[in-house]
Amino acid sequence: MANYDVDLFVIGAGSGGVRTARMCAQRGLRVVVAEAQHLGGTCVNVGCVPKKLFVYASSFAEEFRAAKGFGWQLGESEFDWPTLRDNKNREIERLNGIYGNLLDNSGVELVTGWAKVVGPHEVEVNGRVYQCKNILIATGGTPFVPSFPGSELAITSNDAFYLESLPERIVIVGGGYIAVEFAGIFNGLGVETHLLYRGPLFLRGFDEDVRNTLKEEIEKQGVKIHFSTDIEKIETIENGYSALLNNGESIEAGLIMYATGRRPLIDGLGLENTAVECRDNGSIVVDDYFQTAEPSIFAIGDVIGRVELTPVAITEGMALTKRLTTGTPTAVDYSNIPTAIFSQPNSASVGLTEAQAREQHGDDLSIYRSRFRAMKETLGGGDGKVFMKLIVQRSTDRVIGCHMVGESAGEIIQGMAVAMKAGATKADFDATIGIHPTAAEEFVTMREPS
Repeated sequence: MANYDVDLFVIGAGSGGVRTARMCAQRGLRVVVAEAQHLGGTCVNVGCVPKKLFVYASSFAEEFRAAKGFGWQLGESEFDWPTLRDNKNREIERLNGIYGNLLDNSGVELVTGWAKVVGPHEVEVNGRVYQCKNILIATGGTPFVPSFPGSELAITSNDAFYLESLPERIVIVGGGYIAVEFAGIFNGLGVETHLLYRGPLFLRGFDEDVRNTLKEEIEKQGVKIHFSTDIEKIETIENGYSALLNNGESIEAGLIMYATGRRPLIDGLGLENTAVECRDNGSIVVDDYFQTAEPSIFAIGDVIGRVELTPVAITEGMALTKRLTTGTPTAVDYSNIPTAIFSQPNSASVGLTEAQAREQHGDDLSIYRSRFRAMKETLGGGDGKVFMKLIVQRSTDRVIGCHMVGESAGEIIQGMAVAMKAGATKADFDATIGIHPTAAEEFVTMREPS
């Protein structure tokens, strides 16, 4: 039997890597984790957690506006960016410490440094080579900015969390959820916000009704949306930057931010020293049980390019833990994964989009839609609308898609996801008594398909 230093060497201390390391160590494996940056990965440091804190901060402007209709007389409000940024930093540092304690209490050895795979069973970090029975790649992803004249002048979402000050105007380029979320954040914090996307409608892959509803609602909030528009060149000017657009026009702004996707973080990992295979976009190829073409090397999370969500990486880590500790190959069920866009208003979905449902089930569908003015807006003086949608397979009566745009959409859809995972039918929804008055009750009172 080979003489290994460790049973499992994990490269990357994000959510998936930390969970796998902890669980494997608790089950008796010798585990080492290497992390070159901060513990917690993208989600904790430059992703889900600080982004949600910024969403909370940016939503207060709308709350202040609505408060007048409910009798609150407010004085002049003033936002201080350094206070938010620094309080956020302290919270992230606290979470970093929690992750460190979790690893330490589980008996995992943490090594700070960039790890490189130098062979199927060897990892080098800080000049030391570890002999490893198995290696796990859990390095996540990193923002991608396309190359064009002046592209080096743009910031990414990573940079947005640490700005010295807020600009008066910002241009955000991208059509995914990160671009849409940051457009809402900067707009809510008082920055004139322009959102540019090269396609005719953002959020490709989401339900068409959700995409159109969000376009309308985001524009109501004041975000200036430019579809079928791209930047050809960025130049510095006296007070910031000038972006030359593909339509011949230009926009001047204090900052230009690119949110044009993320790429797997594999540069410098040394995968060329193994049989590990990668796709053209850099994602690592694994089988159903997260094993690469190199039998001793596994990969989970954003670096494999499946469903790039923190809870998914954790679930993949738990499945891999079972394999490594019991020998039982365990796959992950990627169906009915709920997801939220923390736009303003929020949006959340679980199950199939209408397009996906029609592709799989043809006309064997009933579609239920509802759009209404939120109760809070009646006194608040706004005209924001809530949108809800259920997609039902007619022959089985099963709910196969559930979508919402509106306040607390993520909180509401999480409950819908449990019902759908359990196989709920439209009859089950109809038989459920609603909580009144709530927006969520609409999901159990929609009776007529549209």
